[in-house]
Amino acid sequence: ERGLRRIDLAISDKAAGLIEVLPEFYPQAKWQRCVFHFHKNILHKVPKQKREEVIPMLKAIHAQEDAKSAREKAVAIVDKLEAMKLGSAAGILLNGIDESLTYYQFPREHHRSIRTNNLLERIMKEIRRRTRVVGSFPDGKSALMLACARLRYIATKSWSDTRKYMDMTKLEETELQQTA
Repeated sequence: ERGLRRIDLAISDKAAGLIEVLPEFYPQAKWQRCVFHFHKNILHKVPKQKREEVIPMLKAIHAQEDAKSAREKAVAIVDKLEAMKLGSAAGILLNGIDESLTYYQFPREHHRSIRTNNLLERIMKEIRRRTRVVGSFPDGKSALMLACARLRYIATKSWSDTRKYMDMTKLEETELQQTA
């Protein structure tokens, strides 16, 4: 009813199990490595005193106009990271950059919404916060009821019929242009 007709893109961290089974269940779907989690993986290999210098470099990659420019920027940053003696961070960046650029294959208007899975992460954080407040549940059904109540609230308020997370007409227009 809300317009979901197919799965074109799955966004996640680099969960091996998900990446393996995705083509089996959704063969037409592309996979996008969450940019936020990708940056976290790289920053995990950067000493704390150098992170403030590296963060803007990583953000600059995904601020590029297209995937080709983003790859070129990533190669330049790999060189900078190696010059800073951050070879393991440079290796993660070089080996994973293409996994984080899938969103460039979709309409530009969607890029901000599909670069990360932070929207889902935020919802899960809200559910965790509420379940921690309650503390313990008499059974699994009561925990499920609490989670469903929050999801129902989000669906009626944040994603009401008047507001959409993404305008899918842009994707349909792009598909029509590609087939013409």
